[in-house]
Amino acid sequence: MTQADIIIPDWPAPPGVHALMTTRCGGVSTGPFASLNLGDHVGDDPSFVAANRQALRALCPAPPRWLSQVHGTEVVQADAVEAVVDADASFTRHADVVCAVMTADCLPVLFCDRRGTVVAAAHAGWRGLHAGVLERTVAQMQVPPGEVMAWLGAAIGPDAFEVGEEVRAAFIAHDAGAALAFCPGAVQGKWLADLYALARQRLAACGVTQVSGGDLCTVSDARRFFSYRRDGQTGRMAAMIWRSSVSS
Repeated sequence: MTQADIIIPDWPAPPGVHALMTTRCGGVSTGPFASLNLGDHVGDDPSFVAANRQALRALCPAPPRWLSQVHGTEVVQADAVEAVVDADASFTRHADVVCAVMTADCLPVLFCDRRGTVVAAAHAGWRGLHAGVLERTVAQMQVPPGEVMAWLGAAIGPDAFEVGEEVRAAFIAHDAGAALAFCPGAVQGKWLADLYALARQRLAACGVTQVSGGDLCTVSDARRFFSYRRDGQTGRMAAMIWRSSVSS
């Protein structure tokens, strides 16, 4: 695993805040999980997953605080997590505590404040996004939303995310402006949803306007990304963020 196997967010993070997202490259897994699968719940050989996580560990100051993601809105304090818990986001103000989420089409969102005093990571599939996982994460950071910056990692893109009318209706019922994030699909009654646009709308509504990323599609780039929608059985990537005890 090398620097070429990861994505570094294109945002002006303050000194001491470090973030990355893995791709599917640089690991030892085989078959549909090739090669850097980090998910231990998808059917991959546990020894391969352990080796991949160990390779990732070399890039982090401590083991990531993994979550059991359930497409909900639970946000936990990462430094208080001693075992895997059901949650879809975590935050910390402590140095060298790694917040992490895993994805394979859902949207990973990394957060920090402009002073670098708090960081967070959220897993936002459409269900969690609609239910308010991003808003809850921002609230838990306990800094003015105008001081928060966010990075949207690789997720299913707007040309690939086909959903039913019920998904569109649910978002529009919450905010009529969400209609702008949907286009008619090729099949009657289906819509193409822009997960990135929906996330930006939700963040703007709670006061977060400094948002980067949102231009990497997991479905269309099979070489770099796992995609559950494209492949069914597949691996998982990770997006992680932490504060360093030593600024660089």
